[in-house]
Amino acid sequence: MVTKRRVETREENRAKLIMAARKAFAEKGFAAASTDELTASVGLTRGALYHNFGDKKGLLAAVVTQIDGEMAQRAKDEASHTRDDWERLLAEGVAYIKMALDPEVRRIVLLDGPAFLGDPAQWPGQISCLEATRQTVKKMLDCGALKAVDADAAAHMLNSAAMNAAIWIAASNEPEKALPKIIAVFTQLASGLRNPAPHCTA
Repeated sequence: MVTKRRVETREENRAKLIMAARKAFAEKGFAAASTDELTASVGLTRGALYHNFGDKKGLLAAVVTQIDGEMAQRAKDEASHTRDDWERLLAEGVAYIKMALDPEVRRIVLLDGPAFLGDPAQWPGQISCLEATRQTVKKMLDCGALKAVDADAAAHMLNSAAMNAAIWIAASNEPEKALPKIIAVFTQLASGLRNPAPHCTA
């Protein structure tokens, strides 16, 4: 029972710290957010942060992983009305790009994330999304819905295009004006993969 309670307490503390960090990082940015203020806001110490995440950057990585996972789910939900794999793939990419207008996503995932954690392609959430995209692309290739291309290369292109489009929006001085422009380019770029005379409607 003692061990179980210790595990539960650690999970509760992790959840509290991630919740506090999301708020602090979104409002102040990663660099300006104070670890002492962050931990004190949920009744914990800096030692709890180090114990659970190693350091402040480890906490940022946990926050980014959580938000990135939520973004992937939101994109899937927004694309759930589509008729086939192609429309769903495109809709998920567009939905992901649109999330760059969300202040929390913009500051934490798209600006501070790459700046402090490095290449987004190496993040756990992005690796998972890449595999899902690769499976969808492979399925469409197998039935001729896409032109004959390498599945891995196509999946990387689609995912990196969506991520970099979102980063471009996040860095824009006029994100709402920039959004339709980048969506149009992303759609045209992705559509170049589609077979104009598909053998199926995957």
